[in-house]
Amino acid sequence: MARQENVAPTIELLLKVFLPFAGGYYLSYLYRTVNAIIAPDLVREFALAPDDLGLLTSSYFLAFALFQLPLGILLDRYGPRRVNAGLLMLAGTGAALFGLSHSMGGLVLARALIGLGVSGCLMSSMKVFTLWFPLSRLATLNGWLLSCGGLGALSATVPAEELLRVTDWHTVFVLLAALTFAAAGAIFLIVPERNAPRVPQSLLESLRSLPIIVRNANFWRLGSLVIAGQGVFMSLQSLWIAPWLKDVVGLARADIGRNLLMAAAGMIVGAALWGGVADRLSRLGVDTVKVVLGGVGASMMVLALLALGLKSGTLGLMFALTLFSQVQPLVYAILSKEFPLELSGRVISTLNFLVFLSAFAVQWGTGLIINLWPVEAGRYAKAGYGTAFGACLALLLVPYVLLLLSRRAGVPRQ
Repeated sequence: MARQENVAPTIELLLKVFLPFAGGYYLSYLYRTVNAIIAPDLVREFALAPDDLGLLTSSYFLAFALFQLPLGILLDRYGPRRVNAGLLMLAGTGAALFGLSHSMGGLVLARALIGLGVSGCLMSSMKVFTLWFPLSRLATLNGWLLSCGGLGALSATVPAEELLRVTDWHTVFVLLAALTFAAAGAIFLIVPERNAPRVPQSLLESLRSLPIIVRNANFWRLGSLVIAGQGVFMSLQSLWIAPWLKDVVGLARADIGRNLLMAAAGMIVGAALWGGVADRLSRLGVDTVKVVLGGVGASMMVLALLALGLKSGTLGLMFALTLFSQVQPLVYAILSKEFPLELSGRVISTLNFLVFLSAFAVQWGTGLIINLWPVEAGRYAKAGYGTAFGACLALLLVPYVLLLLSRRAGVPRQ
C-alpha cells in the first residue's frame, strides 16, 4: 500500500499503530519517574543510604544508555513491532521482579531490566510512524507521542500517591508488570507488519561512523549542554526532587505528589511549546541556539534556588524547572543539520547514549554527595542536598559558559 503524503491519518491506523506504541512510551516514562513517589517506602523498608537510593534508581538509566547503540541495528533488521514488543516483555519481567524483590541487589537488577525493556519505546515509535503515516504528519504524531510520555510522568505523581493509600508499592509494580505485558501483546498482535527496504548494518559497521561524529566540534559544543542538562533534569525529576521536598521543605507525601504533578505539567507544556517558539523566532531571524541558551539560563536560576533550599513557592518552581528544561531537546534538531542525512540517526542515538549515561552518573553521584552528611531522624541532611544540587548547577554551567564564549569569539561552525 503506497503511503499518501498529504492526508490525515485514519482512525483505524491511529488505533492499530499509534495507540499501542504510545501506550508503551507512556509506561516507559511512568517507570522512569515512579521511584520519586515511592522513595520514602524504599528507604524505610530497605534502610537505604542516599548513595544506595541513587544507584538503585539510576540503574534504569545505565541499562537504557548501554542499549542505544545496538537498538538502531535491531530496529533496522527486525522492525519496530517485533523489537519493541520483545523489549517490553523484558520490562514487564523487570517490574514483576521489582515488586517481588526483598533485597537491594534484586531491586537494582530489576530496575536495570526495566530500563533495558523500555529503551526502545521512543525510537521504535518514531520508526513505525515513518512506515505507516504520511511524512507531513510525523511532527504532529511525534508531538502527541511526547505528550503521552508527559502523561506517564503525571501518572507517577498524584495518581500513584492515591493508589499507595489503598495498597503498597509491591502491588503497584505487579500491576505495572501486567500492564506492560498487555502493552507488549497489543504491539505484537494488533500492529500490522510492514516491511521497509533496508540494508542492515552490523554493529562494527555502525561504529565506523562514530569518529566522524565525535570529531565534530559543534557536536561537543552543543551536545555537552544537553548531555549535562538532560542528565541533571532526569536525575532530579525521576528521583531527587521528591526526597528534597520531604527532607528540606518538610512536605507530606500528598503535597509532594502535587508538586510532582506540577513538574509533569511543566514537562508537557514545555514539550509542546519550545519547538513552536523556536520555529517562529527562526522566521524572525533569531538563532535557535539563542532560544536554547535562554531556556537553559532560566532553568539554572531555578536550580540555584533549589540548591539554596528555598521553601516557598515550590509548585511554581517545579513547573518552571521542567518547563525550561524542555528547551534542551532542540539541540537534537540543530545537530541533525550538522551531518549528512545518512548519519542523522546515529548522531541522535550517540547523543542519546551520552545523555542517559549522564543521567545515571548524575543521579548516583547526587546520592554519593548527600551521603557525606549523616542521616538525622530519617531525613537526609539539608546541607547534603544544597551541595549536591550546587554541583549539578556547576555541571550545567560549564558547557553553558563555554558555548557562550565560543559564540562570542565567532568560532566557525564545522
